[in-house]
Amino acid sequence: MTDMNGDHGTEGTDPAILTEELTRTYRMGGQDIPALRGVNLVVPEGRYMSLKGRSGSGKTTLLNCIGGLDTPTSGVVRIFGESIDQWTERKLTMWRRMTVGFVFQSFGLMPSLSAYENVELMLRMSGAKGRQRRAKAVECLELVGLTRWMHHRPFELSGGQQQRVAIARSLANSPRLILADEPTGELDTQTAREILGLFQKIVREQQVTVLMVTHDGLSDEYVDEILYLSDGAIAEQQPAVRERDPAIPNPADVRVLPVSDVQAAAPDTEEAPDPPSAPAES
Repeated sequence: MTDMNGDHGTEGTDPAILTEELTRTYRMGGQDIPALRGVNLVVPEGRYMSLKGRSGSGKTTLLNCIGGLDTPTSGVVRIFGESIDQWTERKLTMWRRMTVGFVFQSFGLMPSLSAYENVELMLRMSGAKGRQRRAKAVECLELVGLTRWMHHRPFELSGGQQQRVAIARSLANSPRLILADEPTGELDTQTAREILGLFQKIVREQQVTVLMVTHDGLSDEYVDEILYLSDGAIAEQQPAVRERDPAIPNPADVRVLPVSDVQAAAPDTEEAPDPPSAPAES
């Protein structure tokens, strides 16, 4: 488990993700519908990997089983050496909060909260103290290049900026693993490149493992490996081949790239508002 300073501790020999004969079958209309058919998968720690396949191939189901959002019908799911497939929902909730960050296509931001408040809320829920929350939230927003817009609400931000906030939020509790489901699905080409490069930067600098479901062909230029899922099983795993166009920005510089459709001249003179109280744990 990570601490609030992002220290992942001593690296172990266990892979970040390991599944063995993983199946997931849904019961619909009196019929069994297999979504996953014996998936065997190994993702080493500190890798940036994409998961591709046709619609209905089981990509999101696999991501949900890995993230503890869905329960496998059979098989094993080990994350950093821990078998999570038989855990209670309460234990999974606490584990997800501190070990896994999630990024979704639809951003999933709280519309009434500012960018800062959306990130800070995750820290409130994990029990971080006030000064610690403030410092970590600002650090995460700085990493994704959004400190200037930290007091803006989602409707005041472009799609790319909203996804950056979602990524900052996923990093709030210093996770070891980020699971992303179509994170560039609603973004234009240039903004998609910025987000893909940002994930690459996070993997390199924060030693985080990223598994990303995507249909975006641009991702091949940024990831380390590509997994292909077909009919609920891994059909192919291959290293990415990067033939980068010189016109494409270096991922190491993604933090300072201009963000499209922003109010570039908007001043940021207000201090961060006192964020609302987090909802009580049930």
